Amino acid sequence: MMFLSLLVFSPLLGIMLLLFVRKTDERMIQWLGTAATVPPLILALFAFIQSGRGFRLEQLDEAHDWVRLANLPFLTDAAYVIRYELSIDGLSLVFLVLTAVLATLAAAASLLVKAEKKGYFMWLLALEIGMLGVFAAANFVWFFLFLEVTLVAMFLLVGKWGGFERERAAYSYLLYNGLGSALLLVVIAVLVARTGTANFALLREMLHNPVAQGQLIAPLTEEGRHWLLGGLLLAFAVKLPAVPLHRWLIRVHVEAPPPVVMLHAGVLLKIAAYGMIRFGIGLFPDELRTFAGAIAVVGVINVLYGALLALRQSELKHVLAYSSVSHMGVVLVGLGALNEAGIQGAVFQSVAHGLIAALSFLLVGILTERMRTTELNRLGGLTKAMPVFSGYLLTAALALLGLPGLAGFVGEFTAFLGLFATKPALAAAGALGLIFAAVYSLRAVLEITFGRTREPQAPSLREAQRDAADLRAKEAVPAFILVALIVAVGVYPQLLAAPLAAALETMMNGLGG
Repeated sequence: MMFLSLLVFSPLLGIMLLLFVRKTDERMIQWLGTAATVPPLILALFAFIQSGRGFRLEQLDEAHDWVRLANLPFLTDAAYVIRYELSIDGLSLVFLVLTAVLATLAAAASLLVKAEKKGYFMWLLALEIGMLGVFAAANFVWFFLFLEVTLVAMFLLVGKWGGFERERAAYSYLLYNGLGSALLLVVIAVLVARTGTANFALLREMLHNPVAQGQLIAPLTEEGRHWLLGGLLLAFAVKLPAVPLHRWLIRVHVEAPPPVVMLHAGVLLKIAAYGMIRFGIGLFPDELRTFAGAIAVVGVINVLYGALLALRQSELKHVLAYSSVSHMGVVLVGLGALNEAGIQGAVFQSVAHGLIAALSFLLVGILTERMRTTELNRLGGLTKAMPVFSGYLLTAALALLGLPGLAGFVGEFTAFLGLFATKPALAAAGALGLIFAAVYSLRAVLEITFGRTREPQAPSLREAQRDAADLRAKEAVPAFILVALIVAVGVYPQLLAAPLAAALETMMNGLGG
């Protein structure tokens, strides 16, 4: 069955068709670029629905011979054979659906991109292929290859179509994430060299089953396992990002085109969370206990640092950038708890923040296009000119602060519930960040919608504010879909909990509880 290959690589058809479209035919480029994101969305939703009906996801697994790295007489036939392998479970399915949904909405929001749309959409579709592939990969080599596709695509999307300091932001992104990828590659190389395989399931078996450990080509000491896990966590901490490795994130959030930030904040940051959960718990559960306290501490630092810095910002993109640092800290808090509530909270928070960040930056793009600024001091009273837009912006703020009934509350509550069970004092300190979230999100949004401008406005800005049009239909549709999903997850968390149940049970068994 080629279902997963079709899901991952179907945007490639859009790239090929775009090659034959004239650069000046922007309407056709927009239509083709958006339409190319629909097949993976349909396939991901189909798998999600079938999973809810009891379909066994392992029936979708794919495995084909690809390359043999060595052919030595003393090795088994399976040693050092890298196969093309795709596989999904409940955990990866949730992230695949999130990726497919946000990719379609980001493509629809790319109406705001005016320059060289052909190249833009080709790289946007390449980015989607990389993101889908990361979550569907069943071995480390293909996981890394897909991850590098996202690295290249993001670098070009930021550096070519970003703001005034786009090149600085792009190279900052490349430097930090390139170093994280290099560290990840070292860990992968050691694991493959010692075990002879890159397959996740075989690695798990070899590292945990005493009988299978006898098949290791070279033994892995307890100290070596700790070093490997530490390398994995550090590599993903750069990509999350964890404080103090976060400066690149601020530049990318501010300079990248808003539709690209929808995918960066909504999906790419979640790859790091996925990697920590998938490989930290899946491959090194015993060793992870040693790091749990440090992970929780870094998570709390992220929560408080990001929230406090967001309070001091006078520009909406910076507020949202630092809020991403804070909210990704909640993911670390849940992972550091190392119990069922915490891990479930980490996944819930990843999905919730993905939806909320996508909505926020969709609205930021619209605001920038109308007002040509996102400085809080230069905006105010938008409820008169743009009442519908202001309503959506307020909804995004309420979701960001974790209002019960919206997706943000579910992830934050569950993650901190897990940490309160193991480290109550640390959890209490981190919970202060949730209070700060209410302050910075409402402060920013209320200044824009109901406040008065405190700085003199240029004539062009006053004219833009006077003539500002409210949400158009093409903008309101993706905004409405995101709000509907945020409410759906907030009101009915079982929507995510059901597909996660089996994967979560496997993780907890690995942790011994």
